[in-house]
Amino acid sequence: MKVGTAREAAIDWVMRHASQQVWFRGAYFIGSTVGLPEDSELATGSDIDVALVTSEAAPPPKPGKLLHMGALLEISVRPWHQLSSIDEVMRSYHLAAGLRVDTIIADPVGDLRILQQNVARHFTEEVWVRRRCQDARESVENWLRRIDRSGPWHDQVTAWLFGTGVTTHVLLVAALRNPTIRLRYLAVREVLEEYGRSPLYRDLLQLLGCAELAADRVDNHLGALAHTFDAAAVAAKSQFFFSSDITPAARSIAIDGMRDMVRAGNHREAVFWIVATFARCHKILAVDAPQSAHDEFAPAFDDVLADLGIFSSNDLIRRAESVVQFLPELWENAEGIIAANPDVTRQLPGTPH
Repeated sequence: MKVGTAREAAIDWVMRHASQQVWFRGAYFIGSTVGLPEDSELATGSDIDVALVTSEAAPPPKPGKLLHMGALLEISVRPWHQLSSIDEVMRSYHLAAGLRVDTIIADPVGDLRILQQNVARHFTEEVWVRRRCQDARESVENWLRRIDRSGPWHDQVTAWLFGTGVTTHVLLVAALRNPTIRLRYLAVREVLEEYGRSPLYRDLLQLLGCAELAADRVDNHLGALAHTFDAAAVAAKSQFFFSSDITPAARSIAIDGMRDMVRAGNHREAVFWIVATFARCHKILAVDAPQSAHDEFAPAFDDVLADLGIFSSNDLIRRAESVVQFLPELWENAEGIIAANPDVTRQLPGTPH
């Protein structure tokens, strides 16, 4: 499917299913496909991301991934109060990235366009780039602090995994790149190559534990994940924020998209999302499936973690400490990228209002 066709499907969904709601305050495209031309092919494992803006302080549950007119959409919901302060948006690396270009689908009040224009005007200013890098660095630390030895194993792994993975976002933000979720390691590899800092990439992979992992091992883990994914998708009843990621409609991203990466020689870059999806599947199985089903698929989860050098909570804590110790070097490289980035605006900015 062409990107333009998928965008048309997304617009149609917004106008049919969201625009008439009393809480609707706007919608805009976000995510890694924003910069793609209309006539480009939407790759396997890619969806069209749309952010809905709601006037309600407590937003309704996000629709998540869904199929509409043959296109796979990812619909998230953001309350307007999160966007009402330009300063807060500008220092949030996720919020600012989604508003740096005009991708507005609907803006019935008019405030969303004013916000977007302000973000676009100040996005590349050095002070804001650095503050967004700091936001990503704080996210690393916050995730790692969530490791709770007394909590479920899959939750412990998730906290360590995302804390480790957000190190890539610090560098992507410094380079003014989209802080992509699933493809973060592939994206940061390209950034480090561009800025002559390729040796750092191996350090990032070593923190994750996959620097030496062979392609056939990753392919085996992906095959095991496919079985776990299918079982979790059938069992799922409870609602989690990621629930729409573990459905038959989302299988093309979680399984097929990762398989394409492995076959393209980017097997180490696929590890992050494979482990994240394993952990999410086990969170579902632990709640919605019999204990026997959870036990049946646990060895495959343990197997991929063993290949990363993870066997216990003590390993997670030790590896989290390694990430924290790495942060000064990570920050030094982020500063170097900011300094070398020709698109970063050097003049002192005023407060963006």
